[in-house]
Amino acid sequence: MFRAKVFGGVLAALLMAGPALAVELVMVEQVGCAWCARWNEEIAPAYPKTDEGRFAPLRRVDLRKMPEDLEVSRRVTFTPTFLLVEAGREITRMEGYPGEDFFWPILNQMLTDHTDFAPAGTEGNG
Repeated sequence: MFRAKVFGGVLAALLMAGPALAVELVMVEQVGCAWCARWNEEIAPAYPKTDEGRFAPLRRVDLRKMPEDLEVSRRVTFTPTFLLVEAGREITRMEGYPGEDFFWPILNQMLTDHTDFAPAGTEGNG
């Protein structure tokens, strides 16, 4: 009886914690990358405050130290490369940083094409 109560309590706590973040934006970067620095200056401060950033939190990885838990569709060659990842597996990518004016629309398109992302104000408009 005690085990069942403990298990039930643990299960309830896990369920109340909310769903795990399944989608993330992985930024592959390297030291000395001028375009990475530009992205850091123009986009990084705002990213976590946006719908996109809340839906796909940013994870940074070094090009020379790619983590084993990250499954990419092909080798990453350029920095920055932005990998849209779900459950540790790449689903699409943006190679390079196209500048602030193009980054947001491209990212938004990646998210809407490959995930269930719906920008604020578009729920039910489809």
